[in-house]
Amino acid sequence: MKIGIGLPIAVPGRPPREVGQWAQDSERLGFHSLGSIDRLVYDILDPLVSLGVAAAVTERVQLFTSVLNVGWRGNPVLFAKQLATVDLISGGRLTAGLGIGGWPDDFTASGAPAKGHGKIFDDTLTELRRVWNGEVKGDSGPTPLPGAGRPRLLIGGLAQAGFARAARFGEGWVAPVLGRDLLANGVKAVSEEWARADRPGRPQILTARYFCCGPDAKDVTSEYVAHYYGSKESPYYGPVRADCLDSDERLRDELTALSRAGVDDLVLYPASSSLDQVRLLAEALERVGARRAPTFEFTADSAPTT
Repeated sequence: MKIGIGLPIAVPGRPPREVGQWAQDSERLGFHSLGSIDRLVYDILDPLVSLGVAAAVTERVQLFTSVLNVGWRGNPVLFAKQLATVDLISGGRLTAGLGIGGWPDDFTASGAPAKGHGKIFDDTLTELRRVWNGEVKGDSGPTPLPGAGRPRLLIGGLAQAGFARAARFGEGWVAPVLGRDLLANGVKAVSEEWARADRPGRPQILTARYFCCGPDAKDVTSEYVAHYYGSKESPYYGPVRADCLDSDERLRDELTALSRAGVDDLVLYPASSSLDQVRLLAEALERVGARRAPTFEFTADSAPTT
């Protein structure tokens, strides 16, 4: 299982100009990927602009979105161009995890349709590939085109239609940021759809967890999750907070469980935007048995027991 780190773009009060430094530190310290999440009506920097910054100041680290919300992005040609731009700036390092989106405020603010999201998702995915294949042209030719098969796509969703969509349109599935049972059931379901679609190999599985390191990690994590989900009374707060990684023990246990569940890529999203979180997480990963080969990887059988 390869281990990446999220950009701190969704942490309230983060210094925006430190995004580039965070990206450079992450690559230097051996993280496999940089990730971004997505909301519209929230104190979050634009994920694609932020990944463009990261792409410009790094050379190797992979770039993930987990996930970008398709449901309220009403112009698939523009969306395709934005994704292609990040992919081109990075030299082909973008893997776009896409989902429909679940925050009602985002749909209301964008004027997106309240129904028919599955069809919107399917139509958008079809149009993205048409644009990237050069089939959408004006009098002066097409938009900037990425290389063949780029950007790579991973598809999120917990319904059967979402698993089928991942097998039909993507290279794999994005699991939610919580719930080992949800993960296990999803891996099984998308693998079955993969075989049903007669796809070679196996689907790539990407998931994420929130983390914080340091003496105040538990309090900082609780405050961040409560802010992100509205309050500690939110029905999402308890389940998400339970799967956050705020100690070496929690980190080791979750890495072991996710590795055994078949996760290929894990992105750890910060609850704090302090630049020292990159170094502290790298040190914690080494303590719990992750290795740089040359970027961070974890195998459950090689983890120390104490």
